[in-house]
Amino acid sequence: MWDPGQYLKYADERGRPFADLLSRVAADRPGYIVDLGCGPGNLTKTLVHRWPTAYVEGIDNAVEMIEKATTLAVPGRLEFHLGDLRRWEPRRLVDVLISNATLQWLPDHLRLLPKLVRFLAPDGWLAFQVPGNFSEPSHEILRELAAEPRWGLGEVAFPSSHRPVEYVAALAGAGCRVDAWETTYLHILAGADPVFEWISGTGARPVLAALGPEARAEFSAVFKARLREAYPPQDCGTVLPFRRLFAVARNEVPR
Repeated sequence: MWDPGQYLKYADERGRPFADLLSRVAADRPGYIVDLGCGPGNLTKTLVHRWPTAYVEGIDNAVEMIEKATTLAVPGRLEFHLGDLRRWEPRRLVDVLISNATLQWLPDHLRLLPKLVRFLAPDGWLAFQVPGNFSEPSHEILRELAAEPRWGLGEVAFPSSHRPVEYVAALAGAGCRVDAWETTYLHILAGADPVFEWISGTGARPVLAALGPEARAEFSAVFKARLREAYPPQDCGTVLPFRRLFAVARNEVPR
């Protein structure tokens, strides 16, 4: 279960990597654009303004996200559909294929990249970014806490990503010209327990959703306390270092 409202609490901070990613996509007049893992659609709708002659389609496998996104739809210009990107196939070859902070939820997403490249039109673009912060205290604390027997969680999904050089190799091997880089953002967050509020909208969501109401409240209280210790507030607010990995690939395989 995904909560669009919780996710959008930090919409500006979550939107900045999307803008940085798109700044390196030099598509001129694409006709068909797809956003895989579009979430609540707030970022997908910006693509209509960036490329005003294109048809833009958002795909997400969370019913809650698609319900929120469809409130932004413009029939024939911007539309949203429920779908699983592991099995998704486009209606035709795609000019710009975007995936923003989504692939990390698929453990085998490195092997998915050549398939996504095959969906591109000649000179089409594939652009994605994934978090690279899974060794940071926020995620280490989450994994350690979730592994404690008292919660009885068993198997829970945790996101993961690969080294940038591995993304370059996979995309270049699929016949693309690749531009890859990484950035560490220093998000300055306000309010009480802001790191918990941040991660509960994304990386901690599967863990929290797997717990009953009482266990969730107890888990959250312990998690918050440990996060406050790891990320003490400063005069300016709570600083959350967040590393992101980016890749932009242009299809150079002739058809």
